[in-house]
Amino acid sequence: MTRFSSDIVDAVLRHMNGDHTDDNLLIARAFVAPDATASTMVDFDGDGGVWEVTTAGGTPRASVAWPNGPITERAEVRREIVALYDEACAVLGVEPRPHA
Repeated sequence: MTRFSSDIVDAVLRHMNGDHTDDNLLIARAFVAPDATASTMVDFDGDGGVWEVTTAGGTPRASVAWPNGPITERAEVRREIVALYDEACAVLGVEPRPHA
């Protein structure tokens, strides 16, 4: 398993939790708990992302594997989060927004 430096992890988490809160919730509802009311990305590594997912039953942590398999490079993180978002939209029947 690849571990990324704390600088990389912190930057990605800041971005995801600051700019993509709705995406975090979509991912949680698609892959962790359909009744999720909130979701925060708390970690990631080469195998996938980790979210704290708030439901009526509590706030468990859940890992979600990257759609295209394990990654080793910083540039692959964005690609995999976008792919995970797209898969979550497909699972939930939500139209994904275009990616820049």
